[in-house]
Amino acid sequence: MAFVIVPDFLSVPERPAKPRQDGITHVIDTGVTPAGAADVLRAAGDAVDIWKTGWGTAYVDRGLEQKLALLRESGVATCLGGTMLEIAWCQGVADACLDWAAAVGFTHVEVSRGTVAMDAAHKRALIRRAAGRFVVLAEVGTKDPADTPVPALWREEALADLGAGAALVVAEGRQSGTVGIYDDAGAPRAGVVEELAEAVGTDRIVFEAPRAAQQAWFIRRFGPRVNLGNVGLGEVLSVETLRLGLRSDTADLHAAVRPVP
Repeated sequence: MAFVIVPDFLSVPERPAKPRQDGITHVIDTGVTPAGAADVLRAAGDAVDIWKTGWGTAYVDRGLEQKLALLRESGVATCLGGTMLEIAWCQGVADACLDWAAAVGFTHVEVSRGTVAMDAAHKRALIRRAAGRFVVLAEVGTKDPADTPVPALWREEALADLGAGAALVVAEGRQSGTVGIYDDAGAPRAGVVEELAEAVGTDRIVFEAPRAAQQAWFIRRFGPRVNLGNVGLGEVLSVETLRLGLRSDTADLHAAVRPVP
């Protein structure tokens, strides 16, 4: 095996080792093969904290158990996406879904209500059912682009979800980055973000931020230890450079860099 010469000549923010309590990078797997997952882990495994299987891909991915084993060996937490659990709940088979998720090796599950008609009380009950066996990420917000978020309602739901047993709150942004905490152009809705951050604390929120400009905005607002979610597998190292001030968007935050006038 070839040795890797790790550079250490730049002044960059200290990055805590895994398992991290903050500065989490949560990625979305849209159906990559085990070989593809192995490539990501080889290049960027130290920077990945939570690996979510997007939508219902886990149900049809025949390489899933092999992939989960690779992630376990690399110290990466694995999360079943909320859409699949929502559909299972709607069909009356949520317990069967959770049993299966535990059997194949997921460590985390996302509990959401952005796809099916589920009220907040049923969501909290589902969180309580899952929390005994998994680390629960509770998503708040809607996937409907026509919905205008009400910050106080997001705050109320986030606090109730944590009270029901969720470990982290996920602020909805989707893979598109154009709903929930973002407007239809992808700009952050600062009022919603600030309400959640004040109520819960940034260490307990994963902000879905699929776009580079969104990732940079959160790092500039809350610092390099902000938790970012729905990061594409090909964008993990890009996010790490933003955290460390190794990209022009955040270079002036962390090092003695003189911006171009």
